[in-house]
Amino acid sequence: MQQTFFKYQGTGNDFVMIDNRQQMFDKNDTKRIKYLCDRRFGIGADGLILLEDHPDYDFKMVYYNADGNESSMCGNGGRCLVAFARQLGVITNKATFEAIDGLHHAFIDGDIVKLQMVDVNDIEKHDHHVFLNTGSPHHVQFENQIQDFNIQNQGSKIRYGAPYNEAGTNVNFVKKLSDDTFRVRTYERGVEDETLSCGTGVTAVAIAMHALGETSNNEVKLNVEGGELKVNFQEENGSYNNVWLIGPAIKVFEGII
Repeated sequence: MQQTFFKYQGTGNDFVMIDNRQQMFDKNDTKRIKYLCDRRFGIGADGLILLEDHPDYDFKMVYYNADGNESSMCGNGGRCLVAFARQLGVITNKATFEAIDGLHHAFIDGDIVKLQMVDVNDIEKHDHHVFLNTGSPHHVQFENQIQDFNIQNQGSKIRYGAPYNEAGTNVNFVKKLSDDTFRVRTYERGVEDETLSCGTGVTAVAIAMHALGETSNNEVKLNVEGGELKVNFQEENGSYNNVWLIGPAIKVFEGII
């Protein structure tokens, strides 16, 4: 069976994109999805995304982690899907689409995609970390030695440890660089390793830093392994709305496997 695919990346967070408007892709074949994401035997990606028709909106996003399982929202994946939709002629410079966490609006200008994320009303502040859900669950904690920190080892311990256990969480390590700029490294569940960037992760970090009083800005810059992203938002009485994730989404190549 041959499969036409497209490869996109957003600050190094990379995805296999498939146009599934004809419903030809077997969404239950987790082994094949895992194979397509495999960096040695397949195409190689942090996840696989299907673009599908939607009766009311521009399109529907269906996202799978590299382990082959359908997952929660992926911010960089959503931004890349908007760029893919433009390439397919589904949209021009703006989009409204449905993902697993609900409705999203987006704008695209050149290679920059601005994606509206979910509102965040519940922020759990603990002694050494913050936990919040930005479409996916995120643990956020400071780490001053971030450049030499063993993300794989420490991230996996937190991801599988109490209180997260079987459901797990994504884990973000943060170093403050200035009032509006933070360095972020993320361990992603489903990939089970560090990724070069995580959209829902940097969104979580930006909101967590504001909630902790580490920044007074409503636009925050996040330096990740794969580049730089921006998150802006509005805050009212501890609730965050009008949250936008902003950054590049680039087509890498296309092919048949």
